Amino acid sequence: MPGTFNLELTQGQHVALDVNINSDELDMARMEDGTMVDGMFWGKLDIVHTGDDHHLEFTGTRLPDHDNYKGGFKVDSRVMTKLAVATKPVTAKCHLTILAPSVQYCDVILSFSALWQPGVTWPPAEKVEDNKVKYFLRANPGGALEHFETEIVTTAIYYEAIPDPGMVDPNEYIAPRNGFAMSFRDFIPHLQDVLDQLGLSLHARSNFINNNIHAFSQHKNIAYRFLSQSRIASAIDIAVTFEPCVFTRLFLIFRGLTDDEVGAFAGATEKEANAVNWREIVDWQEDSKDPTLFRILETSVLEVT
Repeated sequence: MPGTFNLELTQGQHVALDVNINSDELDMARMEDGTMVDGMFWGKLDIVHTGDDHHLEFTGTRLPDHDNYKGGFKVDSRVMTKLAVATKPVTAKCHLTILAPSVQYCDVILSFSALWQPGVTWPPAEKVEDNKVKYFLRANPGGALEHFETEIVTTAIYYEAIPDPGMVDPNEYIAPRNGFAMSFRDFIPHLQDVLDQLGLSLHARSNFINNNIHAFSQHKNIAYRFLSQSRIASAIDIAVTFEPCVFTRLFLIFRGLTDDEVGAFAGATEKEANAVNWREIVDWQEDSKDPTLFRILETSVLEVT
């Protein structure tokens, strides 16, 4: 049975392979039960040339017959990259720092609700039970955190929080009734101003922007919102074995918008966002600026698509 493979080796570089497929033992058209082997298949083609080993192997799945695929249907490396991004689970990326007036030993315990689960943690957290992890730390003035289990010294704890995919609806998470939208060009300076209002130092503001600028820059327009600390705690609660402790938790949710989608946010633009009392939205406390107190600053970003 003749076969032809039309391949793109690199962008713009194409090659066609004409092969002859045969078998002395198997019917190339039907399975043993009579099922016809035909149709369009999606999968992976391996072509190997290593020493004396030369072979070609395809593994794939037949696409539904009722779907309409054009004859020129193909997938190049750019499409595969986009597919790889699309299949990644939606993940909140969280950074937790401790601002201690003096050397303090403490446990930091993260408890995730049933609709969330922990992902990557750094330094590696100790699992307490399902959906609960902890760190035993020595917090130093200046921000250094010593993690006893791994002997790692860092300035922040990093962890990921993964929501249940069934509850992630971008249009519900960020809508004109609870968020704001603007161009990417306007969003970055606007976000810097908001973070400044919320008492973040120049260093903390810079880290927040730098850690997420790549994700932000993938979109021409951005819609966003900040969650209140009570809503954050209902998903991911933090407990610290030191009192008193002042918590500042900033949780940004954002999504990209097309030019057409931006129109739905006509009454929720940068102008309206600039008039918001962001300290009230995130339950900001004046004590978060007091260097004599034991304080926790957590910044989290979740992109929903």
